[in-house]
Amino acid sequence: MKEDKILLSPPHMGGNELKYIQRAFDSNQISQYGSNIDEFENKLESYLGENSFVTAVSSGTAAIHLALRLLNVEQGDFVICQSFTFVATANPILYLKAIPVFVDSEYTTWNLCPNAVEDAIKYCLKKGKKPKAIIAVSLYGMPFMVDEIMEISRKYEIPVVEDSAEALGSKYKNRYCGTFGDLSIISFNGNKIITTSGGGILISRKASDKKNTLFLSTQAKDDKDYYSHSELGYNYRMGNISAGIGLGQMDVLEKRIEKRRENHDFYHKIIDRVKSINLFSEYDENFYSNYWLNTILITENDRFSAKKLKQKFSENHIETRYLWKPMHLQPLYKNYSFFGTGFCGTIFDSGLCLPSGTNLSEDEQWRITEVLNSEIN
Repeated sequence: MKEDKILLSPPHMGGNELKYIQRAFDSNQISQYGSNIDEFENKLESYLGENSFVTAVSSGTAAIHLALRLLNVEQGDFVICQSFTFVATANPILYLKAIPVFVDSEYTTWNLCPNAVEDAIKYCLKKGKKPKAIIAVSLYGMPFMVDEIMEISRKYEIPVVEDSAEALGSKYKNRYCGTFGDLSIISFNGNKIITTSGGGILISRKASDKKNTLFLSTQAKDDKDYYSHSELGYNYRMGNISAGIGLGQMDVLEKRIEKRRENHDFYHKIIDRVKSINLFSEYDENFYSNYWLNTILITENDRFSAKKLKQKFSENHIETRYLWKPMHLQPLYKNYSFFGTGFCGTIFDSGLCLPSGTNLSEDEQWRITEVLNSEIN
């Protein structure tokens, strides 16, 4: 009998989602307004802490787009962006006809390299224009080098858009990701640590920015008793049913973070003894990752590589994935500037994402262990 496929990071319902969805149906609030949305935003604001003003929108991508709009990014403006990320981080720059300037990763967090960020800023200044924003990603749930990047932000007076799409529950120096940037975003796509089926939030530091985000995300309707529009808006507001799913998911968030970290411990026990595989882990006690995805780097030899290991997992009905291909290596972005040594390209060439879902069973862990043992022994 064919074994069920082990998925990389499938949705995992908590059991209370239907209660909130039913409430939406009972109140006939099934569009982009309703009590679920308000309650979901309030719960997230309480979770993230002081000065976190949350607006629920249709996706993390939409949240980044709105963040750049709030920062008045326009055609021809420079925006510094981490190269080693999913394409959704960079695409909103092009939505606004701005110019992405890509930056390499440093080896401890795989996120923005501070030295390369400064090089990129100096390049932009020589071109006669200061960057409008720095987009800093907390990749795979690992916080970026917050102190160093925020110091650069203050030095040059360039705001930071914090892309914590994958990092809900992660912390730096005991402070949650999503609270560091001038504007921050989190994603609730179906593969994230909790989901709203699709959706995201924009987190601002000021109530006025939240008000403006809501305005832009609901077609920028002027405050009149008829439909009047003075500027461009978007249909980006999260629906009340999706927010209901999010409320049910919030009930189990801490359990989901705990399970992801237990998955990391599981991989650590297997991989720690293998010299040719390195499990990506927290650099020191300042970093606390939700380990949304567990990732490895492989030292390639004649019989062992990321490609061969991925194939072996596939033969055993286990989903794995290559790491994100850096933006400056993508056909869409190949003509844009890149600053750094190319370390993120090295990671891409030798890395693999392993199954990390919060519903990963002991039997599935055993199957994963069998494949790893067959390849590394």
